[in-house]
Amino acid sequence: MNFIKLLNDIKLRRKLSLTFITVAVVPLLISGIFLTSKLREIMIADTFKQATDNVERVRKRTEEVIKVPLDISYQLSNDNRMKSVASRSYESYIEVIQTYRQYSDIRDYIRLYKEVKGIRLYTPNPTMLNNWEFMQPDEQIEQEEWFKTALGKKGLVGWGLVEDERDQTEYLSLVRKINLNEPGQESVLVINVNTALLNSILSQESFATMIVDDHNNIVATNRPVLYGKNLSEVHSEDRVLTQSDGSFDVDLDGERSKVVISSLIPESSWNGLRIISTFKVSDIVRDANEVIRLATLVIIGCLIIAVMLVHASASLITSRMLRLSKHMSRVGTGSGFWDTYLDLDGKDEIGQLSRQFNALVQRISQLMLEVEESNRQKRLLEQKQNEIKFKMLASQINPHFLFNTLESIRMEAHLRGEEDLAEAVWQLSSLIRNSLEVGNGKIRLSEELNMVRCYLELQKFRYEDRLQYKLEIAQGTENMELPPLMIQPLVENSIIHGLDHKEEGATLIIIRTELGEEGEVYVKIQDNGAGIPTWKTEELQRQLKKQEPEEAQGRIGLRNVHDRLRLTYGTASGLSIESNEGEGTTITFCIPRGNENDVYSNDC
Repeated sequence: MNFIKLLNDIKLRRKLSLTFITVAVVPLLISGIFLTSKLREIMIADTFKQATDNVERVRKRTEEVIKVPLDISYQLSNDNRMKSVASRSYESYIEVIQTYRQYSDIRDYIRLYKEVKGIRLYTPNPTMLNNWEFMQPDEQIEQEEWFKTALGKKGLVGWGLVEDERDQTEYLSLVRKINLNEPGQESVLVINVNTALLNSILSQESFATMIVDDHNNIVATNRPVLYGKNLSEVHSEDRVLTQSDGSFDVDLDGERSKVVISSLIPESSWNGLRIISTFKVSDIVRDANEVIRLATLVIIGCLIIAVMLVHASASLITSRMLRLSKHMSRVGTGSGFWDTYLDLDGKDEIGQLSRQFNALVQRISQLMLEVEESNRQKRLLEQKQNEIKFKMLASQINPHFLFNTLESIRMEAHLRGEEDLAEAVWQLSSLIRNSLEVGNGKIRLSEELNMVRCYLELQKFRYEDRLQYKLEIAQGTENMELPPLMIQPLVENSIIHGLDHKEEGATLIIIRTELGEEGEVYVKIQDNGAGIPTWKTEELQRQLKKQEPEEAQGRIGLRNVHDRLRLTYGTASGLSIESNEGEGTTITFCIPRGNENDVYSNDC
């Protein structure tokens, strides 16, 4: 309500502007922000999927590249000619050179396979010469971690960054121990992988992609400045350094980025490689941001034009409304009332309102002539109303006169010792007073029973010992509310038809209330009077079902009670009559649970 009042206090021009902003601008902004965020999410998701696919493709192609040196290492480990060349004892350098010339398998592998950059076998044979294929390990080589690890892995393959003595360049290399023919002679085979080939594979990727070994040395990358560095120098995120597979979000150089990692562990290897691809979210959404900025400029331009149009339309509307308001003010002040005429063109609501205003002014001028005549009739009506008020006051005096008269009779009977007569007069006075005070609302069961008790006491004064009554009221039902004059007509019916038609013996009337399982209250009026024949009971049931029956004159009958129950509590709360001729009659009705309402939804 406060919001509506505040809205009504705003000028129409501002109200139209606010309406336009609320209806057009705000939804446009919300939808734009929502669609922008969705566009960013879709682009990031597509890019992430592309990066994942790229990493998988790089892993497969890298696996194809390193499979060649892996197969060569298997062939060389079973090459007896190479083992013979490496393990025999030579007498002279000439013999060594001739043997090297005769064994050309290593040179052939390098020449035939572009995946291999170099092959060398480190063997501790002092009679051999170093020809960059068969080499004697010096003390520095023997202390290298890769050399010692290869000797301890019993023929398993290892991958890592190894320096080639020829050009002092580090290559991704396969290292493997090879047992020679002589017992106790162990050699280490090193096969350099063609790094240029790996870099060419990675160069096809649009994101920063690299291959690292198990020591996080970057062995291949599409960013040349990173080659040969350790991954810890580039990324400080622990997951990038340690996680073998998966994808996650990181902050690189203070910007939100995504990382995709896939591991590659070749067959029969004690370690493997990891392919890592990273991309910044800002780089991905850069094109989308350009589109968004362009769309924002277009939207802002359209909004400015729309606001100008709305302002012009609002000004046109408000100017016409102000003219109408001024003419209404003239009518309100009474100046120029008779000759006030408003001329607003247009067939819209404002033009229609102006025409209705002119018609209203003409109608008022006609009504003014009728006011004087109506005033005269109004004064006459007020006189008649005052007469009605006096009559109402007089009607209120009559009951008081009756009660005062009955009280005088009761006191006179009491003074003469006629206690029974005094008691009867008192019961009659109470019964009349309660009946007159009954309104259209509901009363408590205890109040209804007080009227019934007064009525029964009056009847006992008449019938003496032929009439007995008993009240059996269940606990918790005294405060139940019900319409007035529900039980007394039923008790009256028991006396008239049960007692008067009974030839001999006393008649006992029992008024009983019972509390049902679901909170409903059952009221029973039972007598042992003359009873009702079966055919008459059926006739009574038919009369109760009729829509418009004829009610008995001068008293409130069964039909009246039955209809009031059904109208108040529903169709299930009407009267139920059980009677046997010569045995008595029982009339029952039900008050549903929750009887504080006017119409009840609970059936009895």
